[in-house]
Amino acid sequence: MDKRSFLKHLTMGGLAFTPVFKQLDQLIASVEHLSPEEIAKDEHFWAEIRAGYRLKPDYINLENGYYCILPQETLENYLHHVREINYHGSWYMRNNQWGNKDHMAAQLAELIDCSPEEVAITRNTTESLDTIIGGYPWKEGDEAVFAAQDYGAMKHMFEQVAKRFGVVNKIISIPNHPASDEEIVKLYEQAITPKTKLLMVCHMINITGHILPIRKICDMAHAKGVEVMVDGAHALAHIPVRIPELNCDYYGSSLHKWLSVPLGAGLLYVRKEHISKIWPRFADWNKPDDDIRRLNHTGTHPVHTDLAVANALEYLYRLGPDRKEARLRYLQRYWSEQVRDLPNIMVNTPKEAHRSCAIANVGIKNMKPADMAQTLLKKYRIWTVAIDGHGVHGCRITPNIYTSTKELDTFVATLKEMQA
Repeated sequence: MDKRSFLKHLTMGGLAFTPVFKQLDQLIASVEHLSPEEIAKDEHFWAEIRAGYRLKPDYINLENGYYCILPQETLENYLHHVREINYHGSWYMRNNQWGNKDHMAAQLAELIDCSPEEVAITRNTTESLDTIIGGYPWKEGDEAVFAAQDYGAMKHMFEQVAKRFGVVNKIISIPNHPASDEEIVKLYEQAITPKTKLLMVCHMINITGHILPIRKICDMAHAKGVEVMVDGAHALAHIPVRIPELNCDYYGSSLHKWLSVPLGAGLLYVRKEHISKIWPRFADWNKPDDDIRRLNHTGTHPVHTDLAVANALEYLYRLGPDRKEARLRYLQRYWSEQVRDLPNIMVNTPKEAHRSCAIANVGIKNMKPADMAQTLLKKYRIWTVAIDGHGVHGCRITPNIYTSTKELDTFVATLKEMQA
């Protein structure tokens, strides 16, 4: 069996022609004539999609932002990869793992519209972005700019390079309800000085779901000679991510979130011209300085997860990225628009449709977020996560494509009862 046939055997797993696979294709074919926005409201269609997941009946899961569980089809393919690699043992590890990982990285590069030479598969967003922060050629007195609402792991890494290299961190705060894109761009611009080297910005703020104007921020920063690193942990396979349209220098994402790859896979994009100047977190051998693979040498790792990237991408393409995005945005607005104007409710996510998608944050006046989350779970069997800081006080609500409007009706009724 040649390498190409072997890879196809592994990634398809003999499951592509199962009844579930055919059922999904037939379902998609039945709605091809409808727009994504029309399909977004079709509860029968999404009930059929929901049937492809194994869901716990113990609670309504509105905390998909941490980890999106796999559809059964992807899960079964993943288990197939585990069995096959265990069967082939060291033969696979010595002969096929690296070529297959490169092939998966190339598929991800196609998704985000960049060169395969600029993409590496890491383990998560933290590893991707900390590789850049920790490996950047800092000099004492250099400055970095990021927001208080950014993810903690990356902020801590900036604190570490500040202690180690004498980097000065300039921290801004993003308003929950900006008046315009220009207001946000100006906040970053005002923090930049001639000493600024790197600016970090969230594509989608994890605690509020706020989508930031990345292209405008990148263009502004580049005009001042500053490189931009984008935290896209929640964006990939959620909203469109196309590197040429963003014009960023670095991009990181977690594939276990909205792409629904098994745990242990992330994405790192580095613009080709910058690869050689980044120091890897772990040393590799005999790779050219401009080879991105030198930046993610992690030793022996669960290579079956890499193979499942192809299965997750196949599921996304068959479902349709536009259909998925439309459904996710519809679900968020379905519940948030019903409670946004209630007197004791605080929706901490912008109202404009283009500024958010599935993720939103809601709080109740005079109730601590931790108490709100505990009440939702223990009394109403609704699973969320509390967020309490940096101007955001509430629970992050993240439905997924298998979430029903009936479940969201329950959530809305619960919020109305709790805020009364």
